[in-house]
Amino acid sequence: MTVPESSGTVSGPPSGGTDPKLVAVLGALGTAAYAVDEQGRIIAVNALAEHVLARSATELVGHDAHDLLHRDAHGQPMSRARCAMRPTFLAGRPAQAEREWFARGDGSTLPVSWMTTPLDPQGLVDHERVTLVLFHSPDVVEPPKGAAERVARPLSELERLALLAETTTRLTSTLDADETVHRLVSLVVPRLADWVIVDLLRERDEVWRAVVAHAENGAVTYHEELQGPMPPVPQHSTMPLSRALRGVASTLAGPGTYQQPPDSGIMAEQRRLFKATGMHSAAIVPLRSAREVLGAVTLGRSETPQPFTPADLALLEDIARRAGLALDNARLYQRQRKVAETMQRHLLPQLPQVPGLEMAARYLPAPDASQVGGDWYDAFPLSDGATALAVGDVVGHDLDAAAGMAQLRNIVRAYAWIQQEPSSRIVERLDQAVMHIADVPMATMIFGRVDKTDDGQWFLSWTNAGHPPPLLVTHDGLAHYLTDGHGILLGTGTHQPRPDATAALPPGSTLLLYTDGLIEAPGHSLDEGLYRLRRHAAALVHRPLPVFTDQLLHRVRPAGNDDDVVLFTLRAPAAAQAGARVEGG
Repeated sequence: MTVPESSGTVSGPPSGGTDPKLVAVLGALGTAAYAVDEQGRIIAVNALAEHVLARSATELVGHDAHDLLHRDAHGQPMSRARCAMRPTFLAGRPAQAEREWFARGDGSTLPVSWMTTPLDPQGLVDHERVTLVLFHSPDVVEPPKGAAERVARPLSELERLALLAETTTRLTSTLDADETVHRLVSLVVPRLADWVIVDLLRERDEVWRAVVAHAENGAVTYHEELQGPMPPVPQHSTMPLSRALRGVASTLAGPGTYQQPPDSGIMAEQRRLFKATGMHSAAIVPLRSAREVLGAVTLGRSETPQPFTPADLALLEDIARRAGLALDNARLYQRQRKVAETMQRHLLPQLPQVPGLEMAARYLPAPDASQVGGDWYDAFPLSDGATALAVGDVVGHDLDAAAGMAQLRNIVRAYAWIQQEPSSRIVERLDQAVMHIADVPMATMIFGRVDKTDDGQWFLSWTNAGHPPPLLVTHDGLAHYLTDGHGILLGTGTHQPRPDATAALPPGSTLLLYTDGLIEAPGHSLDEGLYRLRRHAAALVHRPLPVFTDQLLHRVRPAGNDDDVVLFTLRAPAAAQAGARVEGG
């Protein structure tokens, strides 16, 4: 399907009944959008929506938006009861979501971020209620903006509201600070300006010119030679950028603003900027969050003849306010993620070197969590020469769950090293500790020990506290779950005796311990997940253990997984290796 180059046109229903004003509103938007009536039927779409959805207007208009587009993460039709968007059509209220799924015309399923906002239908269409849906997908590159959008004209109140709604949904659908800035650029050029400059405050009030971007021939060009470090913010300068970086006020500026001798290094840089860009008019507004000033945004016009006016500042301040909140959220998230990743590295152990055994472990955090969670693994030598193995799952995937996980791991290590008791007894002691000295509401785990007999054969003894069963795959690809030794999970207070189980690890066999995030998926049974894991593990068993572990994660982890995942693998030595060690002993 050929997409017009942002012509500003929008397709209505085949009968042509859509009001031209609604057509103009959707055509002026810089993101994919469609409008629905009070029953959720699509009444108009813009060209970008046709492009992103790979459907023509004829295939969209007149159809129920939910039935036609809304899918779950697996591409299956979604029930109306589970749909987050449809109730907003019926209630006429705004809403947004960061990750939902739309069906494209080519049969694929597309991840989207969307925002709905009600429109006053008076003067637009003959409907009781109209809802505007704006959506964006990182998987689809939108066509370049056309030259027609470079013409500066006053926006109607409806267009202003639509632009602000688009700004909110585009900027809040990412938690990457750099991506937030680049999305801001795509929102304002060339629609509102020919140039956009973003100056950000860093630690110790350092100023960094992060972006100098120009709309050229339907694309955005970044001028790196004008980007980079800036002089510090002067405390008493009355120049526009200095005032904006202090959060004082928004100001209009032009080349004449900087003709006088510079009062600071920033003013000298601004004079250089205006000379290099040829801007004849600029609007400079603070970029701030609820807590602090984050920087400033400068919108400039060089090719567009109309200068900015004081009436433009209110809209630009609204855009900058939304950008500031989104940027602050992204920065906070990135700081939290950095702290969490550091914490996770210290919480998850290095695997021991055990002669004859190979071990590998992988931890993947929940996609929407703070990069830490309650899933954990451990492997460590015991005082009697055996090797202890543990994989567990503390309820939750946040910092509290991670702290609880660390408590369990340390308690298990201490008991296992000192007591030299069967696995079941170690876990019984742990269960008592959970109830009295640990801040863990509930948890599951497998604890076991791997040892070698005098004739060189390896075996596993274990107990299972409510956890998914281990999987053992022989070198010949026979895979079966070790379902013995299963008991109740930790933290229930029942203090029931726990069983032990023992299984041989044949030469070249691979043992898998994992958490439920690897096998559980919405809309699918646990048996399906266990079957999928067993099938792929058997197919990959001849791969080197690190490759086996990575490939298994890639193949088996559900696409819509929203939980942490731990996968621990252990491989017994092949028969020739085991025999050589026996002879050498």
